[in-house]
Amino acid sequence: MKLTDTRVKSAKPSTKAIKLGDGRGLYLLINPTGAKLWRLKYRVGGKEKLMALGCYPEVSLAQARDACNAARKQVAAGADPMAQRKADKQARQLAAENSFNLIARAWWKHWSAARSPRHAEYVLRRLEADVFPELGGLSISDIEAPDLVRLVKVVEGRGALDIAKRALQTIGQVFRYAVAHGYVARNPASDIKPSDVLQSRKKTNYARVEAKELPALVRSIEAYTGSVYTRLAMKLMALTFVRTSELINARWVEFDLETGRWDIPAARMKMRTPHIVPLSRQAVEVLRALHMVSGGRGLLFPGERDHAKPMSNNTILGALDRMGYKGRMTGHGFRGLASTILHELGYDHHHIELQLAHTERNQVSAAYNHALYLAPRTVLMQDWADYIENSAKGNVRHATFKKAA
Repeated sequence: MKLTDTRVKSAKPSTKAIKLGDGRGLYLLINPTGAKLWRLKYRVGGKEKLMALGCYPEVSLAQARDACNAARKQVAAGADPMAQRKADKQARQLAAENSFNLIARAWWKHWSAARSPRHAEYVLRRLEADVFPELGGLSISDIEAPDLVRLVKVVEGRGALDIAKRALQTIGQVFRYAVAHGYVARNPASDIKPSDVLQSRKKTNYARVEAKELPALVRSIEAYTGSVYTRLAMKLMALTFVRTSELINARWVEFDLETGRWDIPAARMKMRTPHIVPLSRQAVEVLRALHMVSGGRGLLFPGERDHAKPMSNNTILGALDRMGYKGRMTGHGFRGLASTILHELGYDHHHIELQLAHTERNQVSAAYNHALYLAPRTVLMQDWADYIENSAKGNVRHATFKKAA
C-alpha cells in the first residue's frame, strides 16, 4: 500500500530500523534515533544498488516520488542514477574551480603587473561592479556570445556607453587569457564588435598630439612669444580642458579664486546645463596673472580690436599652428588628451565624463549632475594640473597621485 503524507508524518521510531514502502523501490527508512530517510532500491547491470534521496521533512513524499521517477527513467535509459549524480557533482565542482570570477582574477593579477596601481584598481572595480554580478558564478566554458551581449546591453541601458565598450574589451582579454591557459577552446568575445550591439555616439574628430608629446607641447606654450592673452588662454585650456567656446567667452563674474571654482552658466554650455570647473592651484595662478593684465573686468579674453567681444575662436588654433603644431593639435585636442591620460592613470570614468561635461542626458537630472562627485573631481583636476606641471619638467614618472574619494 502506498504511503500517505499523514502516515509518513505520524510514523514513530522503534528500537530497530523500520522500512515503510511506497512502491517501485522507494521506501522511508525510520531509524531508532527518529531520523526519517528516503531510500531507493534499483538494479543496474544485474546489480542491486541503494540510493539516498534525502531526509523527511526536508524532502516531502511528493518530492521523493519525483526523484524516484527521475532515477527510474535514467535506469530505463541504461544509466546509473548514482553514477550520474557523482558526475554532476564533479561537473559543478569543476565549474566552480573554473568560474569566470576566478579566471578573470587570475588574468587581472597577470595583466596588472605591468600597469599603474591606479589603472589596475579601476579595471578590477569595473569587473566587480559590472561583470561579476552577471558572469562571475558561471563556468567560463559555459559562457557564449549572447551572454556577453546581454551584459553590455544592461550597462549601456543605464547610460554608460563607454563603460559598456570597455567591459566588452576587458572580457575579451580575460577569454584570451583563458584560451592561452587551456580553460576554454575559443573566445566568444571575438565574435562581437561593439558597433554590432551598442549604439554609436556621433563624434567629431579633433587633431591632437599623442600623450607622449604633451611635455614638449606644455614647454612650447610656456615659451610662446605672442600675445600674453593667447599664452595664458592656452595654459588655462590645458589645465581645465573646457571647450574653446566656453573658455574664450568666460567672464570674471563666473570665477571665485578664493574657493578655486569656476561656474559656467547653462546658457554657455553645449548641453545647456550649468557646469562646475574646480580650479587647481596652477589654474588659479594663471587667472591671477591674467587678472593683473586685464584688470579683472568683463571678459577674460577680450578681442584684440573690440574689447567688448571675446577673442576669435581661431586665436588658439593659430597660435598652435605658429608653434609648429599645424594639423596636429587644436584647442579642443586638450580635452581628448586629458580624457586619454586620466583614463590610463585609472581615474573613475564617470568622474572624467562629468568633468568633460559629457554627462548622458538620460541619467540623473541635469540640475543635479553639474555638482555630482564634486569632491573627487576637485582632486582629479589638481592631480591633472600636477601631471602637466611635472610633465613639463620631465618628472611624470615621479609624480604622485592622490586617490579620488
